[in-house]
Amino acid sequence: MQSASSMPPKPRLNWRPQAEDDLLTLIGQVADDNPDAALDLLDEIETKAANLTDHPKLYKSSTRVPGHREMVVRANYIVLYRESATQVEIVNVLHSRQKWP
Repeated sequence: MQSASSMPPKPRLNWRPQAEDDLLTLIGQVADDNPDAALDLLDEIETKAANLTDHPKLYKSSTRVPGHREMVVRANYIVLYRESATQVEIVNVLHSRQKWP
């Protein structure tokens, strides 16, 4: 077992500006119909994204965007991210009905 001092540093979480915009847009759309559901969804996406620094390979590799992974949040929301030794980068937050590669 490795000691804490010999373990590699945990990657940091980085949200790209486009991903932040995507998230705000999606949450706004949900909030138009149900503000409570929008807050629950926001919390779920942010919590799952934060956990990626502990388990960056937890979700499947994207078949649509090479070099990325897809974290499915509920049935209709997908967080597209890429990971390296130093960071987990949230690239986009998408609704499953959106057209994307």
